[in-house]
Amino acid sequence: MKTDIQPKLNPVAFVDVSSGTKFLTRSTMRGSRKETINDVEYDVVICDITSDSHPAFTGEKRFVDTAGRVEKFQSKFKRRR
Repeated sequence: MKTDIQPKLNPVAFVDVSSGTKFLTRSTMRGSRKETINDVEYDVVICDITSDSHPAFTGEKRFVDTAGRVEKFQSKFKRRR
């Protein structure tokens, strides 16, 4: 069996850009900067969307114009006579 093929897990803080929430975990990712939280040095990874800000997890409703989508599809793929 090969030895030392598993990646090393590091303490990582994922930071949500929109809400500023930090998720402390372990990951193989490396951050661009380091931050010490509770005497542990974490790599900081910036995330655009996390479960704290994603509409599927927050329950936020977004308006989607389905009628406009259908009309756009029909005009794009209508048969030419």
